[in-house]
Amino acid sequence: MFPESHRDLLSDEKRAAAYLATLMPDGSPQVTPLWFSYENNQLRINTKRGRVKEKNLSARPQVALVIQDPADTERFIQVRGVAANPIEEGAVDHIERLSQKYDGKPFRPLGPGEVRVIFEIEPFSISTNE
Repeated sequence: MFPESHRDLLSDEKRAAAYLATLMPDGSPQVTPLWFSYENNQLRINTKRGRVKEKNLSARPQVALVIQDPADTERFIQVRGVAANPIEEGAVDHIERLSQKYDGKPFRPLGPGEVRVIFEIEPFSISTNE
């Protein structure tokens, strides 16, 4: 589904950032830079329960996402889709792997009562700048 010409942007080695647009209750967009993983042909993101993006994704799962090449800002993948399958199981391990990928160190200690959740992005449209 993702074009071969841009699949490197999904790799752990590239460490490309993603920018996720969600919808607020009033319909206005909200954009968040975030870490992601690409596993089993799925984009996976991780957030804390109760954050704005988690509330938006749970209530209005339609998203747009841009993954930008850190070495060439004019090269990117744009994804439109739905955030699905929110799960808590394995979310702490997932954020730890993401922290190692992006920061090269363990994730900060979780706060009291902090719950992590993973969302899978199910694309319905994928485009590139080429």
